[in-house]
Amino acid sequence: MSNNNHEDTEDQRSFMSAASILPEANTITQLIKRLKAMANRLLPLQVELDDITSPTSAIVTPEVVQAFYEAGGDFREAVPFCLLRARQMFIREGNTNQADYEENLCRATACEMIARRITHMVSRHRLPSIMSTRFRYIEPDGDVSPALSALETAIDQHCTLFLSSNEAQTVIMSLWKGEWVQRNNEDADIDYVEYHVDPDTGGFWDHFNPNRLAVPRYQNYFKVVMWLIYLFVYSQAVQSPLDAIDPLHEFDGWEITLYVMTFAYFLDEIRRVVKTIGISTGILAVFSFWTIIAFLTDALVITAFSLRVAGIRLDSDSEERKNLHYRSFQVLACVAPLIWLRLITVFEGFKTVGVLQVVVFRMLRESAIFFILLAVLAMGFIQSMYALDAADQDIDEEYGIWSLINNLLRSIMGDPDFDTAAERFGPPFGTIIYYFWNFLTAIILLNILIALFGTAYSVIYDNATDEFLAFFAAKTINMIRAPDQFVYPAPFNLIEIFLVTPFEPFVSRKTYVKINRVVMTVIFIVPLTLIALYESGVVHSRRGLLHDYFADPIPEDDDDPKVIDPQTDDPNGVICRKSFEELVSKFPDTTTSTAAIILKQVGKINTRLDKVEGKDGSSGKDGKKK
Repeated sequence: MSNNNHEDTEDQRSFMSAASILPEANTITQLIKRLKAMANRLLPLQVELDDITSPTSAIVTPEVVQAFYEAGGDFREAVPFCLLRARQMFIREGNTNQADYEENLCRATACEMIARRITHMVSRHRLPSIMSTRFRYIEPDGDVSPALSALETAIDQHCTLFLSSNEAQTVIMSLWKGEWVQRNNEDADIDYVEYHVDPDTGGFWDHFNPNRLAVPRYQNYFKVVMWLIYLFVYSQAVQSPLDAIDPLHEFDGWEITLYVMTFAYFLDEIRRVVKTIGISTGILAVFSFWTIIAFLTDALVITAFSLRVAGIRLDSDSEERKNLHYRSFQVLACVAPLIWLRLITVFEGFKTVGVLQVVVFRMLRESAIFFILLAVLAMGFIQSMYALDAADQDIDEEYGIWSLINNLLRSIMGDPDFDTAAERFGPPFGTIIYYFWNFLTAIILLNILIALFGTAYSVIYDNATDEFLAFFAAKTINMIRAPDQFVYPAPFNLIEIFLVTPFEPFVSRKTYVKINRVVMTVIFIVPLTLIALYESGVVHSRRGLLHDYFADPIPEDDDDPKVIDPQTDDPNGVICRKSFEELVSKFPDTTTSTAAIILKQVGKINTRLDKVEGKDGSSGKDGKKK
């Protein structure tokens, strides 16, 4: 009786949400160490990664997955997070101890694969809790880590195996479309809850909700439209160079709009970075490629604005004012490539463009070693050639250090100036040094760069689908990761900062929420109307061309008896002469590896041999007795 009660209690606990029995940081740390020890025991030696990631792996078997899942005890829903944290520890240990890198990489891959299998084996209604519940652990220095969920730590570590799973993509797509929404709780905790409006009674006004602007898909569309408007404003501001560089030309409407929008985008990036730093452990989650591009764009526009203001404060006939005005326009003109580059984000939802982005990002990251070597070599050659130029005490003031750097850079681009090297830098030594520089950069370093780019390209395109799904997951989560109850996309965040936020200390929480809802309804009435029309007229419509075009395909239910054993009224015959189960019973077991099947058959043969030997032994004894 006591055993039955114990089993019932354990079953009840296994169905409890991890959030309802949220473990302490020390408990999570102990669970991470336990799972890490199990991974060490599972893989004491190096194996092929394909043997781990294969769907029919003989290493990550269903029994192994179940053992890791049960290792969590009452905190089983924390096991995927702890496995991903153990993966991070294995990667760090591998980077620290290069001799054991391959072994630790195998263990890290196994942890990620087991976490993926666990999310597949749990019931669907527990998936939001497993993916969204944030946990803390004790860091090596003794501090408590920021709160992270399994999905967030997978994105920070770029776990393509985990993020490309059907379960992870179910969560991502539900968040992207707004079917699930993120609810921010106390103590930096979050929940993914279903956004539900009755399709039979939900009309336009039920969907007209300012909070729907926080849905990643709608945020993305809105930001794309605003960036196109920003590009148009910029084009208008620089379309008349003669007027723009006129020292008597004052700010016009296009310039004012450009600088205001830039300031809004700058504040929005600062807010996102500050909030993400507090909840993220990965630097790439904070400073991505597009974050750097955004800061460069804002910095150049703000620099142009500063030069313009500095020039306006001078006398109208001042030569310095003309120079500052001219420099301001030059800096502003340099922003165009960065603004147009951001248009790539319009099409990054398509797999081809998304994978292309990942390839470019990987190439830039892999090229770091090239630029480090190039910078070190350049410093040595600059010092050598500058010393050769000064050795004859005939230093050309016009040919300064910047001209020397320009000459070296031209040689990298394929336009070396051998005549200047032969004349200026103490022949024949200057010529020898310059030839040596061209040999190192053009023959060795550039080929290293090409090899690095080729490796990055092949690694990404060999795994293009998983890389794109991981990229899309990061894009979706980053839109909602920084907690913000009221979403004011730039440039409308200026209204929130200067007109709405000042009321927060002086009014009640309920009043502040009401103020935000009213302001957002007025400002975003057009996009909110379009969202409400789309959701009420397309998502919940049961027929029509729009529904057929926009709605997701209806999934087939392979377990429905009407599907697997259909009954027909056709007088010419029937389909189900044999039942579905009888037909599929003859199929091979594709979920098990060939080696496992052979071992299983060998085990059966051994069992039968043991039985035969037992019978022979017993019959022999009986014969002797007789």
